[in-house]
Amino acid sequence: MSRQALLSPAPLHPIKPLRPADRAPAVASRAELEQLLADDVPYGDLTTDALGIGAAAGTMAFTARDTMVLALAEDAAAIIELTGCRVELHAASGAALEQGTPILTARGPASALMRSWKVAQTLIEIWSGVATDARAIVDAATAVAPHIAVACTRKNVPGTKRFAVAAVKAGGAVMHRLGLSETVLVFPEHRAFLGEDLLPDMIERLRRAAPEKRLVIEVTTIEAAIVAAAAGFDVIQAEKFAPAEIAGLVARMARMGSVQSRPVVAAAGGIHAGNVAAYALAGADVVVTSSPYLARPRDVQVRIAPI
Repeated sequence: MSRQALLSPAPLHPIKPLRPADRAPAVASRAELEQLLADDVPYGDLTTDALGIGAAAGTMAFTARDTMVLALAEDAAAIIELTGCRVELHAASGAALEQGTPILTARGPASALMRSWKVAQTLIEIWSGVATDARAIVDAATAVAPHIAVACTRKNVPGTKRFAVAAVKAGGAVMHRLGLSETVLVFPEHRAFLGEDLLPDMIERLRRAAPEKRLVIEVTTIEAAIVAAAAGFDVIQAEKFAPAEIAGLVARMARMGSVQSRPVVAAAGGIHAGNVAAYALAGADVVVTSSPYLARPRDVQVRIAPI
């Protein structure tokens, strides 16, 4: 940010801020948010302290510089409040913002504004990028298949799952798997350790160990998918199938029974906003993607000024 942008008076916006009672709670706990601050300012703010400006009253305004789907705004506000500022949140996570839309305004001592500035800004920028990309995939898919589900994988940066889940939800998608502890998904890598075990035997073992869980299996060919469906798997995850192969699989499944009785068809691997419509048109019930986690951050303009 330029010196002029930093020192320009924070604009006063006519948008009515969200009342604290209307604001959704932060995703992360207070301890987690404090740790984010401690990571950036472990021993105090050397520059602000050396200049002797910490006690001066100031204001800080966050504004969308890009179009974006907002994410983690409540956590950003909570971080700023932890430093001793008063925050007015102008938009909630999940909102689609145009360039120039106010996000939040904070007032407090310069030491608190400077301490919370970059952590809160970066949190919104990174996860709004994820939410924006997720929304683009959801919009492209549901435009041609209104009831399709867009599910994001667990391939987020380790240690950021709370934020990843919140951003995915802000974008209108759902989580595919939160982790290995809550879902059953048999990969070819699992089967490599099972030797000649037959699929019905595998299903019996899984249902006995996890009787309340749906059983999912990843396959790489249509024939393997049909065999798994006939064995009794609840969800067939078709890995790196082309849209035409998904259409062929759905047609084969239709001959096995009704939509209600056949397994769910989940298309996975290499799916993004540019090709998801083809998979939706092909008849996939679910598309599984990691694409949002690679989205570019959305730019947030920050203006700080003395009062």
